[in-house]
Amino acid sequence: MRHSWLCFVAVCILAACGPTMRVPTDAFAPGIDPTGQEVDGLIVGQRLMENGEYELALDAFHRAAAKQGLSPEILSAMGVAHFRLGRVDQAQKLFEKALKLEPQWPGLWNNLGMAYMSKGDYAKAAPIFQRAVALDNGENDSLRENLRLALEKREESLYSKEKNNEPYQGTTENASGDDGLFP
Repeated sequence: MRHSWLCFVAVCILAACGPTMRVPTDAFAPGIDPTGQEVDGLIVGQRLMENGEYELALDAFHRAAAKQGLSPEILSAMGVAHFRLGRVDQAQKLFEKALKLEPQWPGLWNNLGMAYMSKGDYAKAAPIFQRAVALDNGENDSLRENLRLALEKREESLYSKEKNNEPYQGTTENASGDDGLFP
């Protein structure tokens, strides 16, 4: 017992003689800036979507909706997040709700068309893409490509009764390599 007590005292003396240990100032998270501005939840959600964090993005979009209301932009963003999580029915409902508020937005019509197409309902998807292209005056390559694909799949399904209502088994990526949705 005496031996352990002496060892403890020796360690304490040696520690006191050495250089003092300092905690680096950058070891902790920064404090809250009381003069800082809150970042818009829609922007936060879009950044999270870019990084594949769709659930977290939904949380950010819900916070944005609580502050700003359910705008077409927020509804569309929520729909895209649900679509990318595989919740196509929820995405479709959100796109339809957004279109009631903003019926002239080609990107929303495109997103609704992608929802129908992913469910294998090419007969409904094709005219929706036609409307998106018409509203865009045919200027967007992705919209035209989605329309072409929907028309092609609709024609194939007309000639193949057993595949008429099968979900689209190919990729939902368009020629540019993305999923065809507009943020």
